[in-house]
Formats: sequence, C-alpha cells, structure tokens
Amino acid sequence: MTVAQQIVRKRKIAPPSRTQYLKEVRAIGEFAQFLLNNRTASLPRGDGHAVIVYPGFLAADTTTFLLRRRLATLGYDVHGWGQGQNLGLRRDTLPEMRSHLIRVAERSGGPVSLVGWSLGGLYAREVAKRRPDCVRLVVTAGTPCIGDMRGNHAWRLYERLNDHWVNSPPLPNDLEELPPVPLTSIYTDGDGIVAPQCANIGNGERHESVCVRSSHVGLAWNHEVLAVTANRLAQPKGSWTPYAQGAANA
Repeated sequence: MTVAQQIVRKRKIAPPSRTQYLKEVRAIGEFAQFLLNNRTASLPRGDGHAVIVYPGFLAADTTTFLLRRRLATLGYDVHGWGQGQNLGLRRDTLPEMRSHLIRVAERSGGPVSLVGWSLGGLYAREVAKRRPDCVRLVVTAGTPCIGDMRGNHAWRLYERLNDHWVNSPPLPNDLEELPPVPLTSIYTDGDGIVAPQCANIGNGERHESVCVRSSHVGLAWNHEVLAVTANRLAQPKGSWTPYAQGAANA
C-alpha cells in the first residue's frame, strides 16, 4: 500500500481549534497545582511490580519525573524510558525500547506495566504488541492512535524532524491495532493539541477509554490521570475489570 493510499484510508479528524490550542497555557497552573497538592494518600497502593513511563513528543524523562515519583511513592518500581528527548519514531527507537523492556522484566522477575503520555503512549502500545509476554498492562494519556495522525497540532513539526510522514511511520502494523494486553486510554475533551477523538479507543473486553479534566500538556502532571493509572496498576496480576468512572475524583 502506498503512503497516499494509507492516508486516504485513515478517517479524517480535524485538530483542536486555535482557541483550544491557546488554552494549553493553563498547563502551567496545572503543574503548580500537582506539585503543591500531593494526594497520593487516597490512592491504592501497588504490589511493587515494575512500571516504565514514556514521555511525549519533544519531552524527556524530566517531564514525567513528578508522575514517576508519585507512582514510586505508591509502591512501584518505576523507570523512565532512558532515551533522552523524544523527537519521534526512529528506526532504532522500538528495538531499543524492546531491549529495555526485556531487561526491566528480567530484573523485576515479572511482566512490566507501561504508561505513555501522548506519543509515548504509541510507543507503549507498539512495544506491547512486540513483547506481550513482558507486559502486564498499558495506560496511555492523550495518545493519538485513531484516524488520520494529522488530527493534532504537532504533525508538521514531527515531519520536519523525521524522515517519514506522520501517517506512515516505520512500522509493519497499523497504529490502530490494539495490543494483546489490557489497555486503558485516558483522554480529555479539553485537549488543545490532540483531537480527543484520536485518543478515544472506545470500550471492549480488555480495552477502555477514560475521560479526565485536563489540558494536553497537563496530562503529564494531573491528579485524575495519576488516580486512573494507580487504579489500573493496582489490579491483581492476571485480572482486569473496567475502570469505574468518577473514581479519579475521590
């Protein structure tokens, strides 16, 4: 299939409006609120299993530091992705992430949960497709995976920084294909960068979509995102039940 045919095949979804995009500035206040208001005491404790957190486009592990620290406080063995700034999907990106996943799984003695913000969520999904034996579950936040990958305000910059079109990454499979592990996709109707429809994967036997209140950038430091993630991670190994909407506000 040619690149043009792949693009035509994708459902067209418009990016958020410019007004919504400009509202992303509120992420500064969301960061301050998350930094100053630590509410982890009300969240379920973990069983110590390993978790890897993947940053969004143009971000690095420093961006997910607060989220990772809160998850560590809850009792998880938390790791960053360790590849510096996320500039897009290069040909060696997924092989390196797969090797990292295997190392973490071997050291921890069991499958690893993957948490990905925005583009990092796509990485988590793709790594889980390649090594489902090493993955316990996946949680994504604001991850564009449905329809035309130009339903966001980042695709032009992405294509400038990479050697492929955003709709034709160097992958053998369709981005919409679900990984064979439990998957929770967190999205926000207030997203100013990624169209919410692109992150809403619907609900099924082992996959679900959960809506929270946040900007797109603020998803990396949002209590509702932390609460949903903590709830999903706390499920007993080998079991999965849908998330109860509203629990994140507890």
